[in-house]
Amino acid sequence: MEKLFHLKEHGTNVKTEVIAGLTTFLTMAYILAVNPNILGAVMDRSGVFVATAIASALATFLMAFFANYPIALSAGLGLNAYFAYTVCLGELGGAENAFQIALTAVFFEGILFIVLSFFKFRESIINGIPQNLKNGIACGIGLFVAFIGMQNAGIIIHDSATIVGLGSFSRAEVALALIGFIIILVLAYFKIPGSVLIGILATWVLGMLAQAIGWYKVDIDAGVYSVFPNFSSGLQLSGIKNTAFKLDFKWAFTHLIQFVAITFSFLYVDLFDTVGTVVGVADKAGLLDEKGELPRVGKVLMADAVGTTAGALLGTSTVTSFVESSAGVAAGGRTGLTSVVTGFMFLVSLLLSPIFLAIPGFATAPALIYVGMLMVSSAKKIEFEGDIADVAGAYMAMVMMPLAYSIATGIMFAIMTWVLVKVFTKRSKDVQPVMWIIFVLFALRILVLITNFQ
Repeated sequence: MEKLFHLKEHGTNVKTEVIAGLTTFLTMAYILAVNPNILGAVMDRSGVFVATAIASALATFLMAFFANYPIALSAGLGLNAYFAYTVCLGELGGAENAFQIALTAVFFEGILFIVLSFFKFRESIINGIPQNLKNGIACGIGLFVAFIGMQNAGIIIHDSATIVGLGSFSRAEVALALIGFIIILVLAYFKIPGSVLIGILATWVLGMLAQAIGWYKVDIDAGVYSVFPNFSSGLQLSGIKNTAFKLDFKWAFTHLIQFVAITFSFLYVDLFDTVGTVVGVADKAGLLDEKGELPRVGKVLMADAVGTTAGALLGTSTVTSFVESSAGVAAGGRTGLTSVVTGFMFLVSLLLSPIFLAIPGFATAPALIYVGMLMVSSAKKIEFEGDIADVAGAYMAMVMMPLAYSIATGIMFAIMTWVLVKVFTKRSKDVQPVMWIIFVLFALRILVLITNFQ
């Protein structure tokens, strides 16, 4: 273990890494339920479940052994909804082979990412972003993660008058999530190992008790499921034959312009979601060097690119680095051994899926809220008295990620603000070539958005 992952060098040990890996898995295990539900609108659900578990394991193992970082990967949220609803049911009109066309686009996106990673373009992006913006991105991701956790627990809900509002404390999910958050805080104060993981499991157990006494009421039509594992359906692994290797190259080449547009959309969101996630998690784990750069970042991005390509072949939407990896980092994860454990748990989930799928969103919510709190601490590294472009860029990253519900959008506003302020304050020479390239990419993206809304 020491030879593979250099545990002592990173100030960690096997026990800590195992707990961190389990923590990361539990905070992102929801994707095993969510991804089949979303892609199930156009694909075989059981096949998507198996594809998601295997692709996540493969990509996360690659991150572990190739890059030695505690970052886990799986099918990205948002990208899967774009895959199913915008592309398959929208642009392709629900055609019988729609999902095959979309998988082909994801496959080509992965190939493009491999090429971009090989030429170190993505590496240049991460290392080229000014340090103040990196701190703002980490902080913004913290707010975004906390927001996701609060939504999962029903603490924050949709309100037609004010857009968002406070959920009811009479609901078991809200009360138990807040109790779980307090449990994690107290355990962390007393430096109890595995405090985040213990908080998740404790909240889940409390949820079972709440369901047993009738406080937590199951309502499948409303999306409220039992928190007790259900083994009655058994294992459904054969569905992979309905999703694996179902690419449609013929349509891609006969509808080249439309296909390129679809591929670019996947490429854009995955690129900047990954950049933001890697920067945020690495900053929190103390993995950035004295220059604010991430060593071996090319290997991190290559793992992401290969994961996307493999995922498309297996039958799932874009595989990307998960911001929930920050939960494992908060639990002490510092090396690829954390990722090995997470990847192994994805494989185990194929055999014990009823158990993992029973862990409710309100049980993992306390971990996300706690991790968000830790990541927001990056705000203290921002030099608010410094260059106005750096300050404004960091600020836009912080506010736009949670408010626009998108890491990529937050980065877009941060970098475009930074470049424009530099230009209009007559300091264009401070803008490095890679930042100009990113600026142009974002400008093209805005043009595409404007065209789509007309």
